[in-house]
Amino acid sequence: MCASTRPDAADDPDQPVRLTAWVRGRVQGVGFRWFTRATALRVGGIEGFAVNLRDGRVQIVAEGSRARCDVLLDWLRTGDTPGRVDGVTEIWDEPRGGYDGFAIR
Repeated sequence: MCASTRPDAADDPDQPVRLTAWVRGRVQGVGFRWFTRATALRVGGIEGFAVNLRDGRVQIVAEGSRARCDVLLDWLRTGDTPGRVDGVTEIWDEPRGGYDGFAIR
C-alpha cells in the first residue's frame, strides 16, 4: 500500500519537487543506502540523503525535477535493489533546498 500526496504541478516533469520515501523490508546492512546514492547520482540532478531508521526502514529524501525523482522512486520499487523491499511509502512536497549532492547519513 502506498500513500502519496503530490504538489499541484505534479503533471510537469520539470517541476522541482521533494520526494520523501520510507522503504520497508530487509534494507539495512545490505548496501541499500549506498546503491540508492549511486542511483541518484546516475540519474543526475537529484540532491538529498538516505538514512537508516531505528525501526529497520530506510528513509530517502530526494529533491530534483519530478521526472528524475520518479525514476528514483521507480528504482526503489522494482525489486532490483540490494536486500528485499517489502513496500515503499512516499510523500511529495515542495523542495526546501539546503542539500549539497546526495549523502548517506
